[in-house]
Amino acid sequence: MAATSAAVLSGLGSAFLTGGKNSQTLLSAPISARVGGSGSPRRFMVAAAAPKKSWLPGVKAGGNLVDPEWLDGSLPGDFGFDPLGLGKDPAFLRWYREAELIHGRWAMAAVVGIFVGQAWSGIPWFEAGADPSAIAPFSFGSLLGTQLLLMGWVESKRWVDFFNPESQSVEWATPWSRTAENFANATGEQGYPGGKFFDPLSLAGTIKDGVYIPDTEKLERLKLAEIKHARLAMLAMLIFYFEAGQGKTPLGALGL
Repeated sequence: MAATSAAVLSGLGSAFLTGGKNSQTLLSAPISARVGGSGSPRRFMVAAAAPKKSWLPGVKAGGNLVDPEWLDGSLPGDFGFDPLGLGKDPAFLRWYREAELIHGRWAMAAVVGIFVGQAWSGIPWFEAGADPSAIAPFSFGSLLGTQLLLMGWVESKRWVDFFNPESQSVEWATPWSRTAENFANATGEQGYPGGKFFDPLSLAGTIKDGVYIPDTEKLERLKLAEIKHARLAMLAMLIFYFEAGQGKTPLGALGL
């Protein structure tokens, strides 16, 4: 398991994905060197571990099945559910949380898109791409190729940023913006960049004198709300897939 963790943490070391020799040097450097190399002190927020909650509160026994020792309640939405022991290794636990968060955000966007799309066009979501009356005048191959190209580029940058935080908030990585600070991590927490670009409504912070200042209390509350909604959305998408296999749609199942 330790060897596997080391392989995962090594990431993709190619120059294309790590942004050249400078980023590769950072990836191989110790954490202390990464923090001090920018010339400005880094601010780290250490959140106190919340009281552990259980997904089976009525059961006091059960060992790691009910109360895994590797889950301490510090993650938002952590109710001690890990029957397969996927999070035993801290490296994998961090990666799985990142994956859960990203998949959940896509699922939330997909659920809204499925309802709105069918309500607007009357076309089932699983037939929209092949329907000749679809709004987008593109072939399936064109859509697939464009998505693979754009999503591949964005996801490769996210992958690199996971192993080397803030390495992508540079000018060459954001050619459409002359201000790389817009894409920097304003909260100091992985997966929650905040800032004026990613939090334009200042839901998790405030802007003072043009500087985004995160609000820890608001951020923690929103993180919990987001992961709960994300999990519901992923479950909803699973149900939508089963319905689609029977030729049914969510609106049809609701009688609409």
